[in-house]
Amino acid sequence: MSHAIETPAERASTPDGVKAAALSSMSPLPSPSGTTRLFVHIGHPIAQVQAPRLMNRLLAERQVDAVMVAIDVPPDRLSATVAGLQNIANLDGILVTVPHKIAICGHAQSLSPAVTLAGAANALRRRPDGRWEADNFDGTGFVEGLRAAGHAVEGIDVVLVGAGGAGTAIAASLVLAGVARVVVRDVDTEAAQRLVDRLDRHRRGVAERWREGVAEQADLWINATSMGMKPDDPLPLSVDAIKPGAVVADIVMKPAETQLLRQAAARGLATHAGLHMLQPQIAMYADFFWDEPARGPGPGLAAGRP
Repeated sequence: MSHAIETPAERASTPDGVKAAALSSMSPLPSPSGTTRLFVHIGHPIAQVQAPRLMNRLLAERQVDAVMVAIDVPPDRLSATVAGLQNIANLDGILVTVPHKIAICGHAQSLSPAVTLAGAANALRRRPDGRWEADNFDGTGFVEGLRAAGHAVEGIDVVLVGAGGAGTAIAASLVLAGVARVVVRDVDTEAAQRLVDRLDRHRRGVAERWREGVAEQADLWINATSMGMKPDDPLPLSVDAIKPGAVVADIVMKPAETQLLRQAAARGLATHAGLHMLQPQIAMYADFFWDEPARGPGPGLAAGRP
């Protein structure tokens, strides 16, 4: 079963009549039944997420009886919602986006090394014994996306704007991948310092907090905040002082091209959009959720792999 993936930019530029015709020509996803395994993607807001669409396409292609849906969970309802979800017997996994990636760690009984280093998670799975395990693929997906696009990682200087859940995961993976230095910038200076301290415990001197003039020669500038999802959002950083040849990356996935990326491109800088970070993660999610030896009996993707 094949399903075309329409990017946010394509969706915005396609006339309604053409979109309706295209949708009518696509085979529908199978309807859930009493045997269907459930997965959810939680966040607040949630309209911007792309993973459920891509995961459901993969599930349909591999004929797995499972479905993923996105649910909007405000921060003050996170604990109650997750407790309820974890009590659903046929719910096997949870993906997590802003602003819950740090708080979600308290709802898992087992943390991967990536979560332990970053202090944030973006995926939880139910183990055969009923315990919940947390992992984080944001950072690995970001690094793999950079490499797939031909951007160097090893030995570079990085400016990271945003010390939240996604930012901490990205910073941790960049350090593990061999960057020379990470300069952390966040309006919450205490959060920025906590991330610097966490990274320095892994490799002394690899991280420092932002200050004027400290990163003029940085090779990679990353927006790891949610600024850019709304048309009237302020820019998370100025591109005016970025050196020629540097790369400007944005983890925002909707819109596909943010105002930050447009301004960077107008200055002749290389840009790296948020979708590059998600694409490698889809296979990682599949391996995590349907790791047959780890999960025990049940529907899986392994048998359906080419």
